[in-house]
Amino acid sequence: MRGAALSSSGWLPCVAAALASLALLCLAVALAMTVGEMHIPLQVALQALGNALFDLGYAVNPIQQGVLVDYRLSRALFAACCGGALAVCGVILQALLRNPLAEPYLLGISAGASTGAVAVMVLGLGGAAVGVSGGALLGAVMALVTVAFLAMGDGGTSERVILSGVAAAQIFNAATATIVTTFASAEQARGVMFWLLGSLGGVRWPDVWLATPVTLAGFAVCLTHARTLDAFTFGEDAAAALGVSVSRVRLVLFGTTAAMTAVMVSIAGAVGFVGLLIPHTVRLVVGPRHSRLLPAALVTGAVFLVLADILSRVLIARQVVPIGVVTALFGAPAFALILTRARRPA
Repeated sequence: MRGAALSSSGWLPCVAAALASLALLCLAVALAMTVGEMHIPLQVALQALGNALFDLGYAVNPIQQGVLVDYRLSRALFAACCGGALAVCGVILQALLRNPLAEPYLLGISAGASTGAVAVMVLGLGGAAVGVSGGALLGAVMALVTVAFLAMGDGGTSERVILSGVAAAQIFNAATATIVTTFASAEQARGVMFWLLGSLGGVRWPDVWLATPVTLAGFAVCLTHARTLDAFTFGEDAAAALGVSVSRVRLVLFGTTAAMTAVMVSIAGAVGFVGLLIPHTVRLVVGPRHSRLLPAALVTGAVFLVLADILSRVLIARQVVPIGVVTALFGAPAFALILTRARRPA
C-alpha cells in the first residue's frame, strides 16, 4: 500500500506538469492567433477555431476566418513543432558529444540543410523526385559526414567536433552563397536570403502536416533512448561498459537529429540558438535526467519559438523581423554566457 501511494504521489507532479505545459502551449498559440497587422480579439479567434474544427457556425467575418485558420494557426503550430524539434536536437547533441555548446546550428547541420534546400530551389537538383525537404536532408547528412571527417584525430574530442562543426558551417554557408549569387535571379536571391535568416511567412497547412509527424516520431525515438543518454553522461567508455552499443546509438540519434533539423530548415530556414538556449534553461529546472529533460525541452522549445514568432511581428511596426534574428537576440548572449562559464577553472 505504501509503495502504491509513493508511486501515485510520484506520478501526480508529472501529470500536473504535463497539463500545465500543455495549457501554456495552448495559451501561446491562442496569443499568436490574435497578434498581427489585423488585430483580432481572442473571442473571435476561438470562434473561428470552433468553426474550423467542429463547424459550430459562429458568425465570423470570412476574411478573419481565413487569416486566423489558414495563416496564423498553421504558422503557430509549425513554430511549435520547429521549436520543440530543435530543442530536442540540442539535448541529444549535447549528450552525445558531452559539450554544452553542441546544437544543430553550431555543428553545421543547419548550414548543410540550407545548402541542400537552396540547391533544389535554385538549381532544381533532383526536381520533384527529391523535393526541398529531401534536398535539405541530403545536405544535413553531408554536413554530418564533413564534421565527422574533420573531427578525425585526437580521439575525436568534443572540442574538436565543435570546431569541425564551425568549419563545416562556413563551408556550406559559402556553398549556399555561391549558388545564390551565381545561379539565382534577383527575385530568387531576395527570397532565398530572407528565407535563410529564418522565416515563417510562407508556412501553410501542408508544412504542418509534414513537421508534426517528423517532430513526434523524432521525439519518440529520442525518448526511447533516454536511459542510454544518461549513460553517455559519464562518457562513451562508461556507456559501453554498461552494455550500450555506442556506435548504433550514435548512428540512430545523429540520423534522427539530422532528419528533424532538415525538415525544419527546409520550411523555415536556419533558425539558430534554439537548440543551445532551451536545453540549458530546462536543465536548470528539471535536472539532467533525460526522461524528464526531453519532454520539458520539447514543450519549452515549442512555447519559446511561438513567442519569438509573435515578437518578430510586433518588434517593428508594419514589418516582420526574420525569426532567426529574434532567436539570435536571445541565443547569442546565452552562447557568450555558456562560453564564459566553460572557460572558468573548476
